[in-house]
Amino acid sequence: MDSMPGEEWTADEQKVHRYLGRADEFPHRTEGENILLEHVPRDARRILDLGTGDGRLLTLLQVDRPEMLGVGLDFSEPMLAAARKRLGGDEGVELVEHDLAEPLPPLGRFDAVVSSFAIHHLEHERKRLLYGEVFDLLEPGGVFANFEHVASATHRLHLAFFAAIEEPIENEDPSDRLLDVETQLRWLREFGFDDVDCYWKWLEMALLIGVKPGEPR
Repeated sequence: MDSMPGEEWTADEQKVHRYLGRADEFPHRTEGENILLEHVPRDARRILDLGTGDGRLLTLLQVDRPEMLGVGLDFSEPMLAAARKRLGGDEGVELVEHDLAEPLPPLGRFDAVVSSFAIHHLEHERKRLLYGEVFDLLEPGGVFANFEHVASATHRLHLAFFAAIEEPIENEDPSDRLLDVETQLRWLREFGFDDVDCYWKWLEMALLIGVKPGEPR
């Protein structure tokens, strides 16, 4: 029987640890993360991280938002174990085991929803539905910031990305379901997000942002 997309992230601890060990090595990653941090309001009280991994993004957000309450979702127990270790029992962050392939659980409303290199593992129709669920979870004026692995326009550019990150193309993640930037931006606009754009991009790494209309609380 074929494995489900992403199943190796729950069963293969070696793969998880290899990815986490390389997380700081990806070229330009911190550039994209810094742009994301600039566009999440400093007074955002509740922040949801979709596919939190080891809690890297929540930890970065806490630096300038010490009073924030974070919720991190992930379906990989090895990733959640790494997040618990990184966060050290931080009472301001709740970690929830959840597969993003399923509808989001009832979590309340959020001032910001973020994600980093997670949503691209979902089938395209599920990506689109998830964007609608995110819109519904956001408070008026809330920000959705998706720092994502996206599809290249050509196969040559796809190969160039793997060369740039010094990863053999043979190691390409079979659970990747890469999608172009333009389609995802169109979906965000269709669900009602304002100020939708690609705020930063380098090869197959892109930061997609949209804002829910209305005045923040």
